[in-house]
Amino acid sequence: MTTFRDARQFLLANRTNYDKAIAEFRWPDQAQFNWAIDWFDAGLAADPESRDRTALWIVDVANRTDTKVTFAQMSKRSNQTANFLSDLGLKRGDHLLLLLGNVVPLWETMLACIKLGVIVIPATTLLTPDELRDRLDRGKAKVVVAAQDQVAKFDGLDDDGFARVVVGATQDHKGWRSFNDSEKFPDTLTPDGVTRAHDPMLLYFTSGTTAKPKLVLHSHRSYPVGGLSTMFWLGLQPGDVHLNISSPGWAKHAWSCFFAPWNAGATIFIANQLRFEAKGLLETLVRCKVTTLCAPPTVWRLLIQEKLSDYKVTLREVCGAGEPLNPEIIDQVKAAWGMTIRDGYGQTETTALAGNSPGQMVKPGSMGRPMPGYKVKVVDADGNPAKEGEICLVLGEDRPSGLMLGYQGDDGKPKGADGDLYKTGDVAFLDDDGYLTFVGRSDDVFKSSDYRISPFELESVLLEHDAVAEAAVVPCPDPIRLAIPKAYISLVAGVEPSRETALSIFRYVQSHLAPFKRIRRIELVTELPKTISGKIRRVQLRRLEHDNDRNVALRGLEFREEDLPELQKER
Repeated sequence: MTTFRDARQFLLANRTNYDKAIAEFRWPDQAQFNWAIDWFDAGLAADPESRDRTALWIVDVANRTDTKVTFAQMSKRSNQTANFLSDLGLKRGDHLLLLLGNVVPLWETMLACIKLGVIVIPATTLLTPDELRDRLDRGKAKVVVAAQDQVAKFDGLDDDGFARVVVGATQDHKGWRSFNDSEKFPDTLTPDGVTRAHDPMLLYFTSGTTAKPKLVLHSHRSYPVGGLSTMFWLGLQPGDVHLNISSPGWAKHAWSCFFAPWNAGATIFIANQLRFEAKGLLETLVRCKVTTLCAPPTVWRLLIQEKLSDYKVTLREVCGAGEPLNPEIIDQVKAAWGMTIRDGYGQTETTALAGNSPGQMVKPGSMGRPMPGYKVKVVDADGNPAKEGEICLVLGEDRPSGLMLGYQGDDGKPKGADGDLYKTGDVAFLDDDGYLTFVGRSDDVFKSSDYRISPFELESVLLEHDAVAEAAVVPCPDPIRLAIPKAYISLVAGVEPSRETALSIFRYVQSHLAPFKRIRRIELVTELPKTISGKIRRVQLRRLEHDNDRNVALRGLEFREEDLPELQKER
């Protein structure tokens, strides 16, 4: 039998040997497994080499204040929290809605719930009251643990019998119990029974970029054990200080602010800022000697606005995830710090399933190769192997531990992760070396004059222009070509949304794209519509084009290629 510790140690020992890791890695096959008890408590918190090491380090960037908690301390505090939650009536299989920012009680509550066998519903603090009601109704939460600034959102919600716990309260809130009460409970815990590896553990609501959020159900096996692939991609080692820039409530936070670092025995580092400010973050990286950094493309785009070479970082690994990285960003970071940003890929439904892990050759624009334990196929619309097509995971005997149990239906049963293949809905190009290059969502790719157009490819070129901060390309209906590419663009600070700006962008893309890919409409807008997780809602922009509605707040100044005679002369 392969145990969690065996699998972890194998990947740590072969962190730069991709070929061996792919060929010899085996997922643990333990029937019973509780990661918080069997690994965090019995491993990290009990081992003399790690028990007094910092498990969690939270920095208030503006005030330069630090909060540190060791593995041993976190183990005891999570036991107290588990006993507190049990006192509220929570038992194995019940649901808890977690509505916290990056504060210590978030990690204490997560560990406590795992120990109890309670299913956690992580949620972003940006939810509206209506979205909260959806989480409570469909998530069937029996307890809510929320920050003080979230309490008012519940005032208009009927009390359906769920218990309410407030964190960080400076005053009493009627009907809410203080999280501080957990400190009165014993710091030892006796589990009420065994945890099976396939028991449910996490219930995520997707960000709903194209439809009503789905409920993604994960097990005690899928995210904790599956997180070994994320650990391998990030290149984490015991004793690392790892910063992942991600908001609580989303899967990437669980990936890289919870399971992957603690799988490795690394310190989870959090840099809290009221508003993101690149200079403050860079200074914090230097002061606190952060060793590994993972950030979404939006953050990387802001970081490179600073003179990176002025910051003498101690970073060993730099990674990106969320959306594919543009080569320009990779080049600038390489020039300043001598390190190549390594892209990775996965979903809420999975852990890291592909990536550029340490030791691999990085191909600019590629999101890497399949991670150990994941067997990936690229298939066409008929399910046949293809060079460009939908990314799928092979199931059956090759089913990866990191794949969800399924989408939870109204009947409570998971669906959509069975059969021979799991279809991701993402389209990629597979080269002869096995590298995957993201093309787009299967519902974002469109045809123009019978050519397939990838929004991401066009957006990557747009982002190279100095005036472009963010861009989203969608199809604009056209009577001759069926559709033509149109770009919605938000500009960098200080650039005027003018005819001259649009003309400059048109000229740049014309010189960098094949004629059939040419962007023929540009709309300069104040901001782009996004999900609460920060992903651009192309579906909303497509709807604007389809309806041709100009009386919407999202609209800006539109410029058409055919209305700019200078462009016609230059072609």
